[in-house]
Amino acid sequence: MLEFNERLARRVFRASRRSPEFSRAAARMPRVNGSIGLESSLDLTRWRLQVIGAAGARARRLFTLDDIKTLPRVEMTAELRCIEGWSEVVHWAGARLADLALVTGSATRSGRPADPISNAHDLLGYAALETPDREYYVGLDMASALHPQTLLCHEMDGRPLTPAHGAPLRLVIPVKYGIKNLKRIGTIRFTDDRPADYWAERGYDWYSGL
Repeated sequence: MLEFNERLARRVFRASRRSPEFSRAAARMPRVNGSIGLESSLDLTRWRLQVIGAAGARARRLFTLDDIKTLPRVEMTAELRCIEGWSEVVHWAGARLADLALVTGSATRSGRPADPISNAHDLLGYAALETPDREYYVGLDMASALHPQTLLCHEMDGRPLTPAHGAPLRLVIPVKYGIKNLKRIGTIRFTDDRPADYWAERGYDWYSGL
């Protein structure tokens, strides 16, 4: 049944379909929920984001937080919805994952910049994200990964992320339930192989779309 629901959801999904956004005045600091992947120590000054694509010269690249901040800045006030049934409106700031894919070429088979409109046939199928200690990991279909509301966030409520909320960089993806919003990103890997997913391995919906 979960596989049937996924096939149906992917068929109707569109990049133009956006999760509702709110005024910033509606935003609140979200509860701290979940610490898997955050329990090991991390020197934030030495943190690097590893981005891995298909084979070739651009297969592996490392980015500092300052590198991520050179990408176009996006601010968004959207709902963080937990699969447990609660939700909170949060103000986020960061860069679109699509913009990272655009400048690196890591999300395509050819190494060209990712563009779901002009070269959709060249896109790899999935994105896999994991914490630096590899204790928490999620898999995303490429359409959701490149959705315009999918952000690599380094600020929340106008302030840098705290360690409990995923510093220095976390995923925010309003078109998915909170279990996909991975904190403390260490690696992003683009692939044609369906990635492993922490909660899917424990019986939850791999797709987890809203």
